[in-house]
Amino acid sequence: MLGALAATLLLLIAGMLAFVFKEAWPSFSHNGLAWFGGGGSTQQQLTAIYESPSNPDDYVYTLHAWPLIYGTILSTGLAVLIGLPFALLCALFMVEFAPPGLRRVMTPVVRFLAAVPSVIYGLIGILVLAPWINDHLVDGDFKLAVNAIVPISGGGLLLASLILTIMIVPIMIAIIGDALRAVPRSWIEGSAALGVNRWRTMWKVAVRTARPAIAAAVVLATARALGEAIMLAMVSGSFIWSPNPLDGINFFLEPIQPLAATIVTQSEGFSAVPLGQTLYAIAAVLLVSSALLSFAGWAVRQPLRKYGTR
Repeated sequence: MLGALAATLLLLIAGMLAFVFKEAWPSFSHNGLAWFGGGGSTQQQLTAIYESPSNPDDYVYTLHAWPLIYGTILSTGLAVLIGLPFALLCALFMVEFAPPGLRRVMTPVVRFLAAVPSVIYGLIGILVLAPWINDHLVDGDFKLAVNAIVPISGGGLLLASLILTIMIVPIMIAIIGDALRAVPRSWIEGSAALGVNRWRTMWKVAVRTARPAIAAAVVLATARALGEAIMLAMVSGSFIWSPNPLDGINFFLEPIQPLAATIVTQSEGFSAVPLGQTLYAIAAVLLVSSALLSFAGWAVRQPLRKYGTR
C-alpha cells in the first residue's frame, strides 16, 4: 500500500511536469535561448503577447525574460546571504546559550513565524514599510529624474529582499536548530573537557557536524524564496526593470518583478492562449531551477556526510 501511494505520487509529479512543459513549449520553441536574454521592453513584449490576434498562426511569442530572471536572482540571493548568518547565530543561541525559559518561548515563536502566510508579510510591507522607505530613504531628486522611465515608490529590491529574509530565516533557524540538537552531547562535552571554551566548541564541533543540515536549510529556504509570488507581487514595485548597480544606494530602491510574481500579475491574461503558454514557460523555469537547486544541495551534502548530522 505504501509503495502504491509513493508510485502514485511520483506519477502525479511526472504528469504535472509533462503538462507544464507541454504548455510551455510554444514559447520556448519560438524564442530559443533568446528567451533567457535581454532586449527591448519585457513589459511591452508581454502586452504584445496578450494582445495577439485570435488566429493561432499569428500568435505573438517574442519574449526576452532576462529582467525577470535578474530580479529573481537579486531578491533571492540577497535574502539568503543576509538571512543565513542571522539564522545560524540565532539557532546557536537558542540551542546552547539561551536560558531555559527563553528557549521554551523562542522555539514555538520561530515555528509560528515560519508558518505565517506570506500575504500577511506583503500587507505589512506595502502598507507600512514601503511608505516609510519612500519618505525616508528615497532620494527625491533621483526619483524625479527617473520618473519618466521607472517609478520609485518605496517598493523594490530592498523591501522585497528584506521581507523575503524575514520569511525564510525562521525556516533556516528551525532546521539548523534541530541539527545542532542532534549533535552527540558527548562530542561537545569532550571538547569542553579539553579546555575549549563554549563558543569555540559550538563553532568547531556542533556547527561543523551540522553542516549537511545547514546546506539543506539553505536549499529549502532558497526554494521558498524562488517560489514566493503573492508577497513579491505586492512589495517588489510590480515594474519590470533591471536595477543598475552603478546607481549606488538607489540600486536597492529600484523596482523589480521576479518570475513568480510575474505569474501573479499577469494571471488575468490566462484567457489569451499565447500569454498562458508564456506563463507556463515561466513556471517551467522555476521548476527546473528548484530541481537544479535540490541537486546542488544534494551534491554539496555528500562530502559533508562524514561529519555526522544529515
